[in-house]
Amino acid sequence: MNIYDIAKEAGVSIATVSRVLNNKGTVSAATRARVEAILKQNNYTPSAIARGMVSKSMRTVAVLTVDIRVPHYARTAYTIEREFSRRGYEVILCNTGGDRAETLRYLQAVNQKQVDGIVLVGSVFDTICQGAEMEKLLTGVPVVLANGKLDLPNAYSVTVDDKYGVSLAVEHLVARGRKNIYYIKDRDTDSAKSKRDGFLEAMRRHGLAFADHVLEAGETLASGMETVQALLAQGIVPDGIVCGEDLTAAGALKALLRAGLRVPGQVAVVGFNNSDYAHLCEPVLTSVDNKPEQVALLCVQLLESSIERSEAYSSVVLQPELAQGETS
Repeated sequence: MNIYDIAKEAGVSIATVSRVLNNKGTVSAATRARVEAILKQNNYTPSAIARGMVSKSMRTVAVLTVDIRVPHYARTAYTIEREFSRRGYEVILCNTGGDRAETLRYLQAVNQKQVDGIVLVGSVFDTICQGAEMEKLLTGVPVVLANGKLDLPNAYSVTVDDKYGVSLAVEHLVARGRKNIYYIKDRDTDSAKSKRDGFLEAMRRHGLAFADHVLEAGETLASGMETVQALLAQGIVPDGIVCGEDLTAAGALKALLRAGLRVPGQVAVVGFNNSDYAHLCEPVLTSVDNKPEQVALLCVQLLESSIERSEAYSSVVLQPELAQGETS
């Protein structure tokens, strides 16, 4: 038996049944008693749709991420899901693979489910979610981006200053006398471009050579290794390497150690994300901490405030910090 059957048997409107279910609005004692008796008689359990008819909220949010296997995305998405669950929301977690068609499919699906809000985890969505079709799907509900930005009236951001984070890594190495520093860029997202810009600006600020010091790599341990091996094969031995991700940095570290180079004696290495990868390395990676758990909690607070219109809300920018390890 559904809510329509309950309303028909009780001789009331669907809205009245919803008010009884949600214990809201004005319903006479006699009508309430009659509806509650029919609900009890039929062991009726209200669906999310029934509960939402009066509150205008399904108490459901969607979280779209790139790849849940990547520790940084996993930490952010996990914290968002746990915190929303603690606050009484259901969470739909969508793993898009960073694919535009898959992102579109998920957005269509969560719109049909009438979610109250959407969190997009990853700067890749800055690019993926461009265009009229995507924007139409994203304008009906509040949207918060974790480390991304969209130029939409209902979209807010919680970002980490990635540019500052990489410049912090360069400053750290320069303070330790390193001058021949290289940067390994592993992605082609807005975040990755900001990190690269932070490297170039910091090198320029200290008057250090930076032409051809940005190396393109993939997003794997093997690509980090191969990039450094190719550099060493040219007879180039940097005294410092900064990487845009810890996994790439772990590969770089592995290549250096296999080549018989001392880390940090001859070459210092700094990663980014302060993830489990950094702590699994031996020696432990120095890494830039971009605070994914704090980003996640602020995303939840920002989206819930936007959904419930309970307080003023605006985008937030966080400053990363350097987590000192043993590789610098």
